[in-house]
Amino acid sequence: MPHSEDLSARAIDQLAKLVAFDTTSRRSNLDLIAYVEGVLSAQGVTSRRVTNADGSKANLLASIGPMVEGGVVLSGHTDVVPVDGQPWTSDPFALNLRGDKLYGRGTCDMKGFLALALAATPDFLAAPLKRPVHLAFSYDEEVGCLGAPDLIAEIAASTPRPAAVIVGEPTGMEAVGGHKGIASFRVTVNGHEAHSSQTHLGLSANMAAIRLLNQLVDLSERLAREADPASPFTPKGASLTIGQINGGTAVNILARECVFLFDLRTPAGMDPHAILAPFVAEVEALDVRLKARFPEAGARIELRAITPGLAPEPGGAAEAFARRLAGDNGPSRAVPYAAEAGQFQEAGYSTVICGPGYIDQAHQPDEYVEITQMQRGAAFMTRLVEALSS
Repeated sequence: MPHSEDLSARAIDQLAKLVAFDTTSRRSNLDLIAYVEGVLSAQGVTSRRVTNADGSKANLLASIGPMVEGGVVLSGHTDVVPVDGQPWTSDPFALNLRGDKLYGRGTCDMKGFLALALAATPDFLAAPLKRPVHLAFSYDEEVGCLGAPDLIAEIAASTPRPAAVIVGEPTGMEAVGGHKGIASFRVTVNGHEAHSSQTHLGLSANMAAIRLLNQLVDLSERLAREADPASPFTPKGASLTIGQINGGTAVNILARECVFLFDLRTPAGMDPHAILAPFVAEVEALDVRLKARFPEAGARIELRAITPGLAPEPGGAAEAFARRLAGDNGPSRAVPYAAEAGQFQEAGYSTVICGPGYIDQAHQPDEYVEITQMQRGAAFMTRLVEALSS
């Protein structure tokens, strides 16, 4: 049987190679995908790409072991968030060991888990597996979980039904059975430019947008007040934040356009569209009022992306399995961030989140994963090899 110490060393070596690929979501991930294909192919493992519409990005799916039902999916995303403007003290795309921490973009979120899965491949191949392991690496998770649906569809179409999906987001190698869903929106308000001294001749998109922004602030505060005190999440209930606002060209010009983006994060079972229905109605009413003054003016709201939450599964197969592998006897856990786990669950798969690192380090300058986390992940993978062979 494999030794987790050896697997941990291999995983750290793989992590260095994965971090070196700049897979910021605005860029292609194909170089990393080609690298992973090469690693697998060199060991005799075939894989298949599931590309986006223009072929600039790809998911990757590979299976090891007998193609029978009851296997396990190890799922992770290949993209990372930007480093722009962050005060890194080392190259974010070069793995840097300082003390007991491994620094680099994606070390925690979530190339550490991908590295563990790749490092375990020789052990999966050498073991007498009775059930398969499926490696499922996605693109564009960080910008709305855009790649996973096609990857999940490919799993459903081409693999015997797995018993569990383990999504390796950073959880400290503890099982997490629930996460919030996320819906993100873009609101565009168009006005009519004029000199700022002649307000009667124009219409400021910024001034009109402020009324909508105030409504969202009020809604955010109401959601916080109405949160279920028994909720397992922190914060307890649905949360709404306005992430970006852009409007106007100069201080003395009535703004022609104002665009703002916001997201709504909801526990499973809460409908974001129902929550936002009054706000959408106000956008539509504002559109009518603005167009009555200037035909080119108006307001519209667009859904950018929506990802379902992961609902806890009492007695669920995936969480029970992950807890056994992780040696986790702790309480039930839920996290406020969104992930691809809810998409797998929505497709009918028992799903759990469990991976190395902590979300507190994700998206930060000097992002890191502790070596002890990689060691715990390696022990998890070693036990997975044993479990699939028994």
